[in-house]
Amino acid sequence: MVSQVTPKALKNSKLFQPIKVGKNEFSNRVVFAPSTRFRAAQDHTPSDLQLQYYDDRTKYPGTLIITEGTVPNEKTGTYAGVPGIFTENHIKGWKKINDKIHENKSFSSIQLWGLGRAADPAQNKKEGQKYQAPSPIYQDEEAEKAAKEAGNELVAYTTEEVDQLIEEYVKTARNAIAAGFDYVELHGAHGYLLNQFFEASSNQRTDKYGGSIENRARFPLALVDRLTEEIGAERLAIRISPWAKFLGMKGVDDKKAHPIATYGYFLGQLQQRADAGKQLAYVSIVEPRVAGNVDVEAENIHGDNTFVKTIWKGVLVRAGNYTYDAPDFKQLLEDIDDGRTLVGFSRFFISNPDLVYRLRDGKTLTPYDRSTFYADNNWGYNTYDVSDGKQKFDEEAEKARKPTTLVA
Repeated sequence: MVSQVTPKALKNSKLFQPIKVGKNEFSNRVVFAPSTRFRAAQDHTPSDLQLQYYDDRTKYPGTLIITEGTVPNEKTGTYAGVPGIFTENHIKGWKKINDKIHENKSFSSIQLWGLGRAADPAQNKKEGQKYQAPSPIYQDEEAEKAAKEAGNELVAYTTEEVDQLIEEYVKTARNAIAAGFDYVELHGAHGYLLNQFFEASSNQRTDKYGGSIENRARFPLALVDRLTEEIGAERLAIRISPWAKFLGMKGVDDKKAHPIATYGYFLGQLQQRADAGKQLAYVSIVEPRVAGNVDVEAENIHGDNTFVKTIWKGVLVRAGNYTYDAPDFKQLLEDIDDGRTLVGFSRFFISNPDLVYRLRDGKTLTPYDRSTFYADNNWGYNTYDVSDGKQKFDEEAEKARKPTTLVA
């Protein structure tokens, strides 16, 4: 576990000034960044554990919470224990969670998490799905071994299948709005499906979705355009991680295209759409200190995201930098000074359900325990108390408490 941190009170800083994002006004600029936790029911329906988890973390009115990665449809790959948004039960389960978030007068964004080659080939097979990616290039030898053992080896999506995926995402966006989400975030980071299309090391296609930077960005941009038509740009967002070397991504080591060339083009296209009246709610950017669930050692950090703000003029969510900067949060205060940046916390939001209050008032942050992040029980999930709380938890009982579907 990390050591305790007592931040200085930030209530008089710009962090607690309101900001308009899309058509909604937030009371503060703290965001719960997406955090995979594997606490959904077996059929990917949100669980009773998740209902409490999201309720507890939206008690400060006017706060944005971005969900854990949520499988958009069966064809994009899956894991056991993660939520989905492609069946009626999924919609009903998420609706119960969103009703609670809105009762707290806060806001929600669903992260649509296409997995591609990062999926579990055995789980894909169990659910009757092929193991697919932009190109049949495994992220590593372990993934190749797992696919062969499962009898579900990696194959490329055909051009027609990619075209169909776009329409599948449109259905998913409709589902998300029906479930009560305020925003829909496309996961384009950390080696997952959209990231695999972006980068030359994982995308060696020869059709319209591969080759040049423009072609490799075609699928993400097609999603942006179709979802803008369906739900409106003001409800749409995307997350990118230009520098992350995670799940086989090469980042700055990709000799075929530098990250600034790839993501500079993509962000430029988003800004062109914004200039034409179709500005996304926000762009979420992962700092190079973090690659997926791995902290990057200082000597291995390459690149910075300065270029992003010179191209994209809309709202930014920045995450991956602030745990290291506690308790002074100098970087946080510097970032929000531009008036359009939101700051994402994940690890400290996991261990501090009332994080926004604690940052406001300068109260000690409970350390997080990474060993409990990815499990199938309630220990380390809903067993963190609020500031000055007196609640005690029975570890054995909470480890025996498994997720139960919200929809019978």
